[in-house]
Amino acid sequence: MTLINGKELSQKIRKNVKKEIETLETVGITPGLAVLLVGDDPASKTYVSMKEKACEEAGIYSIVHKMPNSISQNKILEILDMINKNDYIDGILVQLPLPAQIDTNKILETIDPSKDVDGFHPFNVGRLVSNLDSFVPCTPLGVMRMFEEYGIDPKGKDVCIVGASNIVGKPMLNLLLNAGATVDICHIFTKDLKAHTSKADIVIVGVGKAGLISQDMVKDNAIVIDIGINRLESGKLVGDVDFKTVAPKCSFITPVPGGVGPMTIAMLLENTLKAAKNRNKKKVK
Repeated sequence: MTLINGKELSQKIRKNVKKEIETLETVGITPGLAVLLVGDDPASKTYVSMKEKACEEAGIYSIVHKMPNSISQNKILEILDMINKNDYIDGILVQLPLPAQIDTNKILETIDPSKDVDGFHPFNVGRLVSNLDSFVPCTPLGVMRMFEEYGIDPKGKDVCIVGASNIVGKPMLNLLLNAGATVDICHIFTKDLKAHTSKADIVIVGVGKAGLISQDMVKDNAIVIDIGINRLESGKLVGDVDFKTVAPKCSFITPVPGGVGPMTIAMLLENTLKAAKNRNKKKVK
């Protein structure tokens, strides 16, 4: 069994991003990222803080627009319009989830697709489906980079994705289809989850339910990617996979923490760098 070390790989990527940004700075380009944080959700605040720190280390100019939970949709749209027009900002990230009074789709559709470093705008979603160059959501993109780093080729493999969210499951499905995999996607209405996961060469799960994938649901030598993050009453962080019993059966598996999580931020930095290079093509050779 090989443990896929996302923390180590993410540090490698972040160092490369920093080197590229140092080169861009010699021609007067400093990538910029704007984050919109609405409300005071503790998890969201933690994620944004981590992203801020990562940007600072990489040399990315970042600004966080913090807004109260009671903010109106029109006010958020006004702020987004301002950021879309700001030439110092290459990437825009709206921290999800948004409060109930806000139409999340409307907000995401307002982001300039060329600054959509989260890859959630319908324009970028459509390009991903069509296998065209686009901004890809950071977590699925991080999983693909893990496969590349560890010599895992999805082509011809049977893959089962558990979780059909717009953020992880659906873009993961399209990335794997584009890579030549046969993909099965499961969700809350799937009748017999084990019937799907037990046949798969690769199982990818991200639903937020601790211990969902047990030993009997995975075949021998399967590759298991655990995207779930759950905090137990003890305070311990675990994934959606019962790691202790499942890991011995796997050829490759990601731990939680230290697996997919660090890759998400690394891909955000890479996408922001890509946006800056796209917007400054005349200066970048």
